Amino acid sequence: MPAMKLYVPHVGHMEGLQKLLADPSKIHSVYMAGSPDYIGTGRTNLSAPTLESIAEQTEYAHEKGVKIDMVLNSSCMGGQQLTPEGYRAIGWYLDRLNDIGIDSLTVADPYLIEMIAHEYDMETVVSVLSFVDSPQKAEFYEGLGADTIVVDPVVNRDFGKLEAIRDVTSGDLKLLVNEACLYQCPFRYAHFNFFSHANGPGPKPNVIDDYYYYKCLSLRIRNPEQIIKSPWIRPEDLSEYKHITDMFKIGGRTHFVEWILNNINAYYNESYDGNLLDLLDSIKDLKDTFYVANRDLEGAIEQWEKCDKNCHKCGYCKRLAENIIKIQTEDGNKKLSSIRNPEDI
Repeated sequence: MPAMKLYVPHVGHMEGLQKLLADPSKIHSVYMAGSPDYIGTGRTNLSAPTLESIAEQTEYAHEKGVKIDMVLNSSCMGGQQLTPEGYRAIGWYLDRLNDIGIDSLTVADPYLIEMIAHEYDMETVVSVLSFVDSPQKAEFYEGLGADTIVVDPVVNRDFGKLEAIRDVTSGDLKLLVNEACLYQCPFRYAHFNFFSHANGPGPKPNVIDDYYYYKCLSLRIRNPEQIIKSPWIRPEDLSEYKHITDMFKIGGRTHFVEWILNNINAYYNESYDGNLLDLLDSIKDLKDTFYVANRDLEGAIEQWEKCDKNCHKCGYCKRLAENIIKIQTEDGNKKLSSIRNPEDI
């Protein structure tokens, strides 16, 4: 198996890229969002780089031996991509990215996947927001021309499915290691559709708050075993996946560079001594509430490798959560208390 390839998030401006690539030896590729005026993305845009900035950053990354991936993974474009005006606008933007020398494009819409695969030299990457969770879907997207598929994390612990996807595909597979969404999340489709419109071409929705995010947090606070059930992959467990792929993606392009660098070091070294929640994207607001000692999860992968996903019969993650998740409280000095006590939640 070749050396591990890490795909790492980038907020989108040159200063951040320079910090990320201070030591480029650990990074295979960085990914960032483009302009929301053409195609939205499945995350909040903290930066919307101009084409001039993208060109400058691409040149800088290539000088460091690092590839650039543009994430244009809107899960919903309201049908605009199929209108003459939308087709021309998207085509114009993709032409510019191709001229700049972007290495790959990550997209979610099957129409765009086929379009990019047949009309451009850039590598076509199927986004995690295409929800490829079966060999049948993987075959479908590869048939459209996809070079790489980012597998839906919902099957990160379903080794039978992962191995079946590997068996039927000839292209590359990439695993997202630290997203930490709820397992079988009921909000996932609606949440990413919301992001796609909020961070894409106008008119943008004038929303009061992100219902889905705060509902997700509240479910974990009331039921912390959901933290354990989330299909993240510990840095120490990457070796269990290397017969499937050598490509691992770290989520988190809405985080500060220091947070991203901490993740890079953890996954590159395949080791982390601290609170697992320090590494997880999407639930960063819980890292000061719960403490999950990463070392306490040693050996859990052996159970997950044979898990049949019948949580109501198994109870393993519930028991594990009761044993290792601690509540962080401020009482002069930070201390930990067990979640076994209901009054602590």
